[in-house]
Amino acid sequence: MFNFDEANNKGKEAIDTALKNYSEVNKGFQAIAAETAEYSKKSFQDGVSHFETLAGVKSFEAVFELQSSFVKSSYESFVAEATKLGEMYADLAKTAYKPFEAPIAAATKATGKAVASVAPAA
Repeated sequence: MFNFDEANNKGKEAIDTALKNYSEVNKGFQAIAAETAEYSKKSFQDGVSHFETLAGVKSFEAVFELQSSFVKSSYESFVAEATKLGEMYADLAKTAYKPFEAPIAAATKATGKAVASVAPAA
């Protein structure tokens, strides 16, 4: 027989879990947005500073050396930032998936048992 109180409690648990998960995922997106904004600001400031330095250089060799070092440091900074953002997105995905781990594991286990009981013996 259908138990309305149990169904109500399960529904309440599901809503509470979804709201908590939404809050955690939202915090993760906010952290990623803040990190991206900070990197963009720093990158822009570095570019302006580099351009000001280039404006004062008198020789082609010095320009080439400054430009080469700037490109190298910019690339290294970009790779470091991309790695950091990749880790932040991976953590966000883990956080978003966490509430579903137990129900999916239980459903997989139940499905495996059901298939095993229905499958003919070889």
